[in-house]
Amino acid sequence: MIRLPHPLDSLAAQRGALLPWVPVCLGLGIGAYFALPVEPTGPQAGALAALAVIAAGLGQRGPERWQPVATALAMIALGLLAGFLRSAAVAAPVLPFSYYGPVEGRVLRVDRSASEHMRLTLDAVVLSRVAPGETPARIRLSLDGPEPVPAPEPGTRVMTTAFLGPPGGPSEPGGFDFQRLAWFQRLGAIGYTRLPLLVAAPAEPGAGALFFNRLRQRISVAVRARIPGDAGGFVAAILTNDVSGLSQPRLRALRAANLAHVLSISGLHMALVTGFVFAMLRYGLALIPPLALRLPVKKIAAGLGLLAAAFYLMLSGAAVATERSFVMAGVVMIGVILDRRAISLRSVAISAVIVLLMQPESLIQAGFQMSYSATVALVATFGVLSTLRGRLWHPPRWAAPVLTLLLSSFVAGAATAPLSAAYFGRMSSYGLLANLLTMPVMGMLIMPGVVIAGLLSLVGLEAPALWLVGWGARWMIAVADRVAALDGAVIPVVQPPPWVLPLMVLGALWLILWQGRARWAGALPVIVALALWATAARPPLLLAESGGLAGLMTPAGRALSKATGDGFAARAWLLADADAAAPEAVAARPGFSGPRDRRAFTLAGVPGLMLAGKGAAAALPGACAEARIVILNVALDGPRPPGCRVIDLKALRRSGAIAVQVAGGVLVFRSARAVQGDRPWTRAGHRYPVRPLALPPLPTGPAPVITSGVSGETFPRAGG
Repeated sequence: MIRLPHPLDSLAAQRGALLPWVPVCLGLGIGAYFALPVEPTGPQAGALAALAVIAAGLGQRGPERWQPVATALAMIALGLLAGFLRSAAVAAPVLPFSYYGPVEGRVLRVDRSASEHMRLTLDAVVLSRVAPGETPARIRLSLDGPEPVPAPEPGTRVMTTAFLGPPGGPSEPGGFDFQRLAWFQRLGAIGYTRLPLLVAAPAEPGAGALFFNRLRQRISVAVRARIPGDAGGFVAAILTNDVSGLSQPRLRALRAANLAHVLSISGLHMALVTGFVFAMLRYGLALIPPLALRLPVKKIAAGLGLLAAAFYLMLSGAAVATERSFVMAGVVMIGVILDRRAISLRSVAISAVIVLLMQPESLIQAGFQMSYSATVALVATFGVLSTLRGRLWHPPRWAAPVLTLLLSSFVAGAATAPLSAAYFGRMSSYGLLANLLTMPVMGMLIMPGVVIAGLLSLVGLEAPALWLVGWGARWMIAVADRVAALDGAVIPVVQPPPWVLPLMVLGALWLILWQGRARWAGALPVIVALALWATAARPPLLLAESGGLAGLMTPAGRALSKATGDGFAARAWLLADADAAAPEAVAARPGFSGPRDRRAFTLAGVPGLMLAGKGAAAALPGACAEARIVILNVALDGPRPPGCRVIDLKALRRSGAIAVQVAGGVLVFRSARAVQGDRPWTRAGHRYPVRPLALPPLPTGPAPVITSGVSGETFPRAGG
């Protein structure tokens, strides 16, 4: 009989290789915080802090066999506490109602929305008839009317009359939670205006974030003036994180070719800029014998490379992905200065710990997950190859750069493909080909070119460098267009169930980080996750929070109750369904019938009606006589007729979007608010506590009923 070792002994045998598990345990705690149904209280947070301290002490001075377990527990508790403290630190007012009136604020950022309208992020906001305590710290405003030319500089105080409202919740239960994202961005209202924008006060010179925001906008405008068309927009994007100069068709082509990652300033850009500056200074100083013989030129180059990375961070707007990349670059450069191995799983782990403690919310963002999955996979792969060099891995010197590029693209693509498919609902069939054709140009021409152009601009000689950069950008765009036009370039992928990605990531981390043959046990959760994903089923019926749109799953795919309106929800549903059709075409599918203000449907034999417009409330009694589910896009204040499940706008404001499943002979109603839980971002935007709305199951077949006495709804008798 094989005798299995004690788990604590197996863990003790991992000593020396446990540091990479620290961010994993920290991430488990942060993930647990965001999965909580209720926000922890102050005393509970204090208990967590005490637990973290006690566990950390045991991890240092407790019994040796238990030290790794105690340290892991301390990190998990610290992750929970970090999420709680970060959420409290960013707390800011959220507009508690829909607002129309004068808006004044200071421009923080200028970009463009998906509909290509100019969009402003404002702080120091003033709203008429809104108390200071309820005025958001920041708002985001789309200019649907005339756009100012030139765009207002960051720091300019502007005013207009606009429509504003609180950030919306998920388009379906478990969907992308914009409310949560807005909370951590301190964004308390979003809206639009169709009126001209007036300048209340010009931008004042000053240091800090506004200085870099103004510099970023000026560089973006200057680059687009020197490099016309989408090529200039591409270069501006990789320099300043401003994608407003790229047209929507070009953005779609870059996404289809799996090249959109080059637009978001992250690990690739930071590594190329920092690495180029480091190499240029190191070898440049080495050419000066008096300096090379007397000074540690390698360490000097690393320090100046780190300063260049810091400048690039501020110039790009210091987004979460860029901050994460800067921390990683900083760990590498400091490793060079301290004569430590610069690139290893330990350095990746240290950078992840720093990022997670600074911004715990980044854990649940696609950028963090994709960046670190690619980095960990690359470091682990090349670490294995370094041990095999000379035995199984011995490429000729001339082929090493090409093979390294091929392998890097394949490994990074394979590591991020499941995450990209889960978050964006698509996989690029030819992404590897597109990256192989463009990454050499990106690394050897575009990024060095922009650094050289920046240096030469100080003496007005940047034109030749910008010409080369523009040529490289046009090559990138041409490749994206050709690849995106290939048959089957994009494969739609259905949205996975919520536990698929955590299972897959933890299994992959076990495979990479655990030492010994037991690492292969990590393949089991990966296989289970893939099986769950392959069998994922989408909700048969989805209801938008506005009450004006429903999506019914049919043999032809999801049918929409209307072709226009609630466009964000419609696109999100179809993306999650892996349905590439346009909302207009989907609305023409069979599934709904009747006029626009009275749409009929049937789900599992249960008839339903959607009523809209001013006459919806008056039509309710007749609707309940012929349907068992009635959805209205207006709020009801009076009594409701018996015999049907009424879901009005008032109920939807409490529940958020609703998904209806068929299970065990009943219709199960699942609300977005129930999945979100009672959290700060769900409480915000309400003057009074919002009672959670519970919708009991509804039988699919005929059954004797009695009046419940609640809102006139009827439910089956027990045992009926």
